[in-house]
Amino acid sequence: MSHRRILTSLAGLAAAALAVPALAASPSTAAPAPDSHSSHVSTAATRAAYVGSPQDEAATKAFYDAVMKSARAKMAKQAKAGQKVTAVTVTYAVDAPTYASQIASSSSIWNSSVSNVKLVEGSNYDFYYTEGNDPRGSYASTDGHGSGYVFIDYAQSQEYDQTRIVAHETGHVLGLPDHYSGPCSELMSGGGPGPSCTNPYPDSTERSKVNALWANGKTSLPLAAFHTSK
Repeated sequence: MSHRRILTSLAGLAAAALAVPALAASPSTAAPAPDSHSSHVSTAATRAAYVGSPQDEAATKAFYDAVMKSARAKMAKQAKAGQKVTAVTVTYAVDAPTYASQIASSSSIWNSSVSNVKLVEGSNYDFYYTEGNDPRGSYASTDGHGSGYVFIDYAQSQEYDQTRIVAHETGHVLGLPDHYSGPCSELMSGGGPGPSCTNPYPDSTERSKVNALWANGKTSLPLAAFHTSK
């Protein structure tokens, strides 16, 4: 699905175009050279860049809220039509062909890890994945009007495990906060453990938190802290 088609669709949901964060206002979509991996070395500075500002956290919290609102509305329609609903379905679109397999793997991982929410690719989507270059790395963003996207950064994906990046960012969509001081076994520790960590799976605590957040789409949900730079 082309980026232009996605933006056109989103324009029908909001009066303004997506409010892309300032640093990513004009991300380049040129993929890095195949040998560029050698130029990316993990340092304390690069790992520190994973920490987002309070403004970033608030913006991504709005993204999560928008996805939840959209998913609940669909679930209400299903219930009204007499369909039995056992899990909230969150639909996504893919405008990141470079990472299509990693996105599919991430969805499969989450769908096999939790029971109260399911990720499916399709139309009438709640969020989408896209790709490009951004000095902050990968992040999640919202236009503030019920739509959002996950941005996958080329340079970061050359240094860190790509499936872990996608699964981590998707964890934010599902309501999990960052915990960079955590071990590699925690998906939401993100880049904290360094590039050698390739674990793309949420641990038992993270799985339990997501199931609690999405328990049959209940309206009273605990607040979570978020980021937009991971």
